Amino acid sequence: MIVFDLACECGFFFEGWFKDHEEFAKQEREGLLICPQCQGRQCLRKVLSPVAYQKKSCGTLADGKPPAEMDPARLAESVEQTIRIIQEFVEKNFEDVGSDFTRKTLKIHYGVEEPKNIRGVVTQAEEKMLDKEGIPYLKIPRLNKKEGH
Repeated sequence: MIVFDLACECGFFFEGWFKDHEEFAKQEREGLLICPQCQGRQCLRKVLSPVAYQKKSCGTLADGKPPAEMDPARLAESVEQTIRIIQEFVEKNFEDVGSDFTRKTLKIHYGVEEPKNIRGVVTQAEEKMLDKEGIPYLKIPRLNKKEGH
C-alpha cells in the first residue's frame, strides 16, 4: 500500500491510497482520480510529503546506515523545498489581502463575502480571535528568496 498527497487545481489537497506506483499511474492514465472538493479529474498532481518515508526496524537499512530521509541535513533540505513549493502555490493561487486578512476571513466565514482563497498577515491578537471564532487558517513560514529564483 502506498499513500500520495495529491493537489487539485482548485487548491484542495487530499490523500490517495494505492496498491502500488503502477496502480496510481493506471488510475491517473484512465482518468479515475477525482478531486473530492470540486469533482474535477484534470490537473491533479502529486505533491511532496517530507514526513512520509519507510524505514527498516531500528531506523537502519540492511547495510546498517540510516535512510537518507533521516539525515538531518537532507531532511531540512526536503522540508525547505516543500515549504517553497507551498509558498509558490499560495502566491500564485491566493489573493494577497495583506493586513486585511482577519477582516476578510471573518466576512467570508460569516457569508458576507463569497468564499475565495486569500493570504495575508495577522497579529497574535488576531490569531487568538480567529481561533476563538473557530475559523481555520494555516500559517506558512516565509522563506527568503534564493538567488536566481
